[in-house]
Amino acid sequence: MSSTPARLTPHAPAAALPAHWQGLLEALIEAACLVDGRTQRIIAANQAAATLWGRPLDTLVGGDVIDLAATPEDLLFWSQAAAEGGGLHSDTLIHRDDGSALEVERRVSPIQLDTGRPGWLVTLVDQSGRRQVEDELSRLAGELGATLDTSHEAILITDLSGAVRTYNRAFAQLWRLPDLPPRLCDSDQVRAAVRSTMPDALDYEQALERRLCSLRDSAHGCVSDRLQLRDRRVLERRLLPQYGRGQVVGWVQVWSDLTAELENQARLALASRVFDSSLDAILVADAEHRIVAANPAAERLCGGSARVLRSLRLDQLLTTDGEPVAPWLRLAERQQWEGPLTLDTPRGPVPLLASLVAHVAPAELGDERPGCIAVLRDVSERQAWRHQLQELRLTDTLTGLPNRRRLETLLRLALPDIDIDTAADGAADPKRPGMALLHVGLDRFKHINDTLGHRNGDRVLVEAAARLQQGLRTGDTVARLEGDQFVVLLPRCDAQTAELIARRLLQQLAADWVLDELRLSIGASIGVALFPGDGRQSQDLLLHAEQAMRRVKQRRGGDVRFYQPQMNIDRLARMKLDHAMRRALPQGRFSLHYQPQLDLRSGALVGAEALCRWHDTELGMVSPGHFIPVAEETGFIAELGDWVLREAVAQAVRWQAQGLRLPVSVNVSVLQFQQPGFVQRVAEVLAHAGLEARWLELELTESILADDLTQVQGQLQALAELGVTLSIDDFGTGYASLSYVRHLSIHRLKIDRSFIQHLPGDAGDAAIARTIVDLALALGLRVIAEGVETEAQHAHLAGIGCHDFQGFLCSPAVPAAQFEALARGRLAAPADPGTRRIA
Repeated sequence: MSSTPARLTPHAPAAALPAHWQGLLEALIEAACLVDGRTQRIIAANQAAATLWGRPLDTLVGGDVIDLAATPEDLLFWSQAAAEGGGLHSDTLIHRDDGSALEVERRVSPIQLDTGRPGWLVTLVDQSGRRQVEDELSRLAGELGATLDTSHEAILITDLSGAVRTYNRAFAQLWRLPDLPPRLCDSDQVRAAVRSTMPDALDYEQALERRLCSLRDSAHGCVSDRLQLRDRRVLERRLLPQYGRGQVVGWVQVWSDLTAELENQARLALASRVFDSSLDAILVADAEHRIVAANPAAERLCGGSARVLRSLRLDQLLTTDGEPVAPWLRLAERQQWEGPLTLDTPRGPVPLLASLVAHVAPAELGDERPGCIAVLRDVSERQAWRHQLQELRLTDTLTGLPNRRRLETLLRLALPDIDIDTAADGAADPKRPGMALLHVGLDRFKHINDTLGHRNGDRVLVEAAARLQQGLRTGDTVARLEGDQFVVLLPRCDAQTAELIARRLLQQLAADWVLDELRLSIGASIGVALFPGDGRQSQDLLLHAEQAMRRVKQRRGGDVRFYQPQMNIDRLARMKLDHAMRRALPQGRFSLHYQPQLDLRSGALVGAEALCRWHDTELGMVSPGHFIPVAEETGFIAELGDWVLREAVAQAVRWQAQGLRLPVSVNVSVLQFQQPGFVQRVAEVLAHAGLEARWLELELTESILADDLTQVQGQLQALAELGVTLSIDDFGTGYASLSYVRHLSIHRLKIDRSFIQHLPGDAGDAAIARTIVDLALALGLRVIAEGVETEAQHAHLAGIGCHDFQGFLCSPAVPAAQFEALARGRLAAPADPGTRRIA
């Protein structure tokens, strides 16, 4: 068929139809015509059909319907209609008289004409307007979908029954729906996705129904609620009615994820709380360094209200080492800066530890230049505390003098400042004063401290510090090292001046000491080392001054001695002595001598003290006063003491086998007593030798009792339960001693020889001896005095109630064989150790 419509001319009129057919056609609203079923020609039409085709009615009747069609498919259509004889419906195009094609909806219904011939009633409806409407609706729907998809809020639109009509991309992402057009996701799938994320799906459905009911009851409005999902997200849901022609035709659900917003609000609230409650001062400044915010801590620190502070600039308040702080503020615009600053306040400058960090104001405020946040911490108290702590670290807490640490610092600072001109051979110019170091050690302080207690010992140290300071020149320094050891630093001092000052200090320390109406005799030993002759390093000077002081003490103290190189040689000799001792013990070069212990009144022999002696093949007879201190210093005393214990116990067994039943006393050093399993070791030695424990006495130095008293008490109790007799050697009583002796398993006290040698003339020693005896009697203990050499000492001790004594007045310590002969002449009856314990 040609695409150009045929120009129809009037045809011969068809056979006249009954009038009712024409009237029926004219009564129809739609365009209608009757078509002969055989010829497919129009035999009648109404005016609406003529108008639709755009031609006169008389030219339309008689025309071929196929010629009037605009699509080739119409040939097939009418052939199908003729073949099937049933009604047909289709959309098609018709040719209008002006050459245009018109889209129409065509309905063909078979009829029986009055002549009996078959025919069709054809009705045509113009579809061009509907298509325009559909296109417009499609365009609007596309625009609506695009608009919905641009929204960050999730939107769901349903009909009144809840069936899903559409939703946007945000809704699909929120509920993790498949990436399909909304029309391809059914309502059940959407509901299941929503319910699966709810902690309580039933509660969700009921809440939704209640809100929809409230919307139905109101003319207009919106209801909202918040829901928390299983994954802890918080959503806000708004429900709105959708209207069509004034009626509610559906529901619009708008979902907003509030999780990030609520978290931001919580962070802001927390930041605000931290800002307000921070103990650190916080100042916020803009790009011009003007303060725009200040927390309460800043108000307290700066001494002004936030309103006052907002009228100031950061660079008006802060400085650094007296310099403007502006450079640091500019640096903080690029990176965080931390360091010390100073705050100017009405009270004066306050040292700060500051942290400066940049911040950018929100863009809507119109200034995106970086500002500054200053976090300020007042460190004035910390600095004072650190200074105080440093002072404590460098100061002796008892005397207030510099301690060893500060002394070493002062020495390091002083040595480079001394102007020493040296000759070509390196010798110092004697005309140029150097520096002197005095090492001062109090004489007999240990006995005073042990006898009168640590409290009174501390009083002696404080008084000694004061006396030393009184005897110094301006610029001299006195420091306390430890115990009763002091060091005096004398800058710009030669040997002659050093000796004059040292002897003046000796006089001041030798003056009468009075503690609680008790007069004491306390002297000092002073060693002197000179710079640079005795050393150019601080440690060398300290060591050499101490060695000189030790040499004075070895010679009974109370004097001044300059360091000599020989003293350093002596130190090396002590090292060699230690090596020789360790070789001598396995070689059998040590032996025991025994000193008798007698009853003061009857003169009967009551015991023997075992004393160690050393005869070396190379060194000859080595004095105990020489090797015992070295053994204690090197730790060899523990091994040597164990040998003494075994040998003394074995000798006691041999004597008893010969009929000489006598208790044997053995000295125990601090280190030996502290050895793990010491009590068990004593028990093993006794068991191995076969000696009853009551025939062994252990003499403990009072320094043992100054250790952990609880542990010491446990060990002493275990030894007492073993049956061993216990005594305190070198004992000096006082209030401090009484506090522990009364609780310990002690049987006898020994008065040290230093308190005996000046009896009966020295009032102080006499008072100490009497105090020890009185204490022993009060506690039910026996007392023995050592170092008794004269009848006057013997008589004095007997007069104050002392029980036993030992010393040269009776006999020095002698070998075992010689002791046996002496003992048989003295021992009138077996000396039961039980007699040492009085009721």
